[in-house]
Amino acid sequence: MLIVSGSPMPQPRNASERALVAMARLPRIVPVLAVLVLMGVGAFVPTYGWIATAIVALFFVWILSLSWPRLTGVEKLMRFAVIVFVAAIAVIQSRPR
Repeated sequence: MLIVSGSPMPQPRNASERALVAMARLPRIVPVLAVLVLMGVGAFVPTYGWIATAIVALFFVWILSLSWPRLTGVEKLMRFAVIVFVAAIAVIQSRPR
C-alpha cells in the first residue's frame, strides 16, 4: 500500500487505474511529447503513419472516458471535437490516393 502525506492510497483496481498511476509518476511533459511524436510519425510516415494517429485518437478516447463525470458540457464537447478531428485525420491517412 502506498502512503502519501500520512493517508494510505487505495491500490489500483483495474488496468486503467494502474496505467494512470504509472502516468502520474512520469513528468508531465512525457505524455505530451508522446502524443506529439506519434502525431509527427502519423504525419510523416507515408503508408502506415495512420496507425500512430489512430493510437493518439484511442488515447484521447480513454482519457475522455475517465474524465467524463467531472467535465462540464462545453469541456465534453471540446474534447469530443478533438477526438473526431484526430480520428478523421487517421481515416484520411489510411486511404491511399
